[in-house]
Amino acid sequence: MSQFTGLVIGIPREIMPGERRVAVVPETVRAFAKDGARVVVQSGAGAGAYYTDDAYRQAGAEVLDDAREVFRQAGLILKVKEPKFNESLNAHEADLIRGGSVLVCFLHPANPLNHAMVRTLAERGITSFSLDSIPRISRAQHMDALTSMSTVAGYKAVISAAHNLARFVPMIPTDAGIIEPARVLVVGTGVAGLQAIATAKRLGGRVKALDIRPEANEQARSLGAVLVPFDLPQGVGAGEGGYAQRLPEEWYQRERECLAPVIAESDIVVLTALVPGERAPILVDTSMVESMKKGSVIVDISIDQGGNCEVTRPGEEYSWHDVLVIGLINIPAYLAVDSTRMFAHNLYEYMNHIVADGRIDADSQDEIIREALVTKNGSIVHKGALKAMEEACA
Repeated sequence: MSQFTGLVIGIPREIMPGERRVAVVPETVRAFAKDGARVVVQSGAGAGAYYTDDAYRQAGAEVLDDAREVFRQAGLILKVKEPKFNESLNAHEADLIRGGSVLVCFLHPANPLNHAMVRTLAERGITSFSLDSIPRISRAQHMDALTSMSTVAGYKAVISAAHNLARFVPMIPTDAGIIEPARVLVVGTGVAGLQAIATAKRLGGRVKALDIRPEANEQARSLGAVLVPFDLPQGVGAGEGGYAQRLPEEWYQRERECLAPVIAESDIVVLTALVPGERAPILVDTSMVESMKKGSVIVDISIDQGGNCEVTRPGEEYSWHDVLVIGLINIPAYLAVDSTRMFAHNLYEYMNHIVADGRIDADSQDEIIREALVTKNGSIVHKGALKAMEEACA
């Protein structure tokens, strides 16, 4: 029996504004079909990343015009972003997914904006997996879509900031004198933060960085960033798999105090600090934003999990006291060709891991499966989502 035999895999077109990625590329469709799956793709699903309907047909997929029909036929839905309200159908995707089926995508279940959607998935008996919760361990490296997309986000965040900044990024000699390089602060130096540092350095910026993990700080230093001093007890900041872990609020207050003078002098602030599966910590409050120079820019990459900046608005770019705050929730979509290719291959590797003989074993104790589970058997089982929901009700 082939691995995916009996599975009908559905790929709806993404409906989040500005989202150009798609969950599969013709290569991965061909691989799914070769191993026994029937793949149904909504017409136009790949257009934003320049994949045509004919390319999917040639790879072995069936192309359907109606999103409702894709959701109706498929027992396994693969998406990029979490289910949203589909205005053209006047229905929420969480209600369109067939009851009792399986959903795999970036769910971001700890984000308060997604709590109602997650509850709907549970109520309808849908088994769901969130790709942002795959543990960062060596055997999960090929399926780590969060790392792939973080690479894109870190690069594009700096490019977006430079595009909107009211001054040069590099040092520029002119007849009027030397224009000093822009000051860039990167908070959180995981994959996205390191890519942001590297990009800002390439553009000629003067870069400072802060992370609560010693190893991440050393990686930032190796790229040429100057570290913002912050003394944290050994072992407090780093959790399982090298990810940052939640700190007591008193330590976040100390971190804000360390960051405040640096933010006041920065031209660009890139915020990437996340705690896996939980709401992002607030590291930049309103007063800190208001202390910044007019014309400076904040890019809050962590907005998918609530944001590191108190005034970031999900999905918006706007000016707060003449500081541009960018809270785009789909930054990788701006590099749709490369990000789609990386995402689709990560997703295929994940499905290759969790499916056996046409069946997904949601009861497995394998941490790659267990940690990514969000809803199962009518219940919410994701620890980060449950914690965030409790906090929201407190």
